[in-house]
Amino acid sequence: MPELPEVEVSRLGISPFLVGEQVKSVSVRTPKLRWEIPFELQQITGQVIRRIHRRAKYLLLETDVGTAIIHLGMSGSLRVLDVALPPGKHDHVDLFMMNGKVLRYNDPRRFGAWLWAEKGSIHSVFDNLGPEPLSDQLTAEYMAARAKGKRVTVKQFIMDNKVVVGVGNIYANESLFTAGIRPTREAGSLTLSEWEQLVTEIKLVLAHSIQQGGTTLKDFAQTDGKPGYFAQELRVYGKEGEPCPECGAAVLAQKIGQRNTFYCPLCQK
Repeated sequence: MPELPEVEVSRLGISPFLVGEQVKSVSVRTPKLRWEIPFELQQITGQVIRRIHRRAKYLLLETDVGTAIIHLGMSGSLRVLDVALPPGKHDHVDLFMMNGKVLRYNDPRRFGAWLWAEKGSIHSVFDNLGPEPLSDQLTAEYMAARAKGKRVTVKQFIMDNKVVVGVGNIYANESLFTAGIRPTREAGSLTLSEWEQLVTEIKLVLAHSIQQGGTTLKDFAQTDGKPGYFAQELRVYGKEGEPCPECGAAVLAQKIGQRNTFYCPLCQK
């Protein structure tokens, strides 16, 4: 599914066409995705989109009366297209703009969401979320304090949105590899020095993936239709049996928390 870098790439892709522009109308062809699309979303009609930002894997389109909240789910994508282009089979929501563009939401699996929050309110989907991984709030000291006494694996710990948002499976694998930390270790066993290294690598891996346009494995493509290129730079994810890029040992794979996990048995301690 689209992870934080892919959502951030989508934000960067759509913002130049939408921020400062007025919404002409909303077309909802599929009233229920993961949840029912609220009728209140229609309030965005006639409003100017003042800002588009991201919280975790949600995109927020802010106006003077409220905020449209978009989640891409497992297979969702956003495109900015000319208004004359007809919708396809899996195009469920259109945001028509006065500038002749349309923000089109496509989602074959229909597990994404369009929500609405009135001005001044915070939607419940943002309850209990940890800090953003690229923010100053994510520090080694914070992670060490949260991990103290925790026996859950470090991989599951850094993927817990209550601890830190947006470190999805691909990026957890890659960050743990570059930090030299085995994913099966208990979170509470890491030293402060190891947390400093891991936090640094999480930030570097996510930032680099955003720069490369995200990671295209199956469903994700950028808003211009081009694939993300970070997949070409994956070092261990999906590479079971292949030589480790550092030491040449065969990359191992196992399930941790129902998720595929890849690591080097020599480089990661």
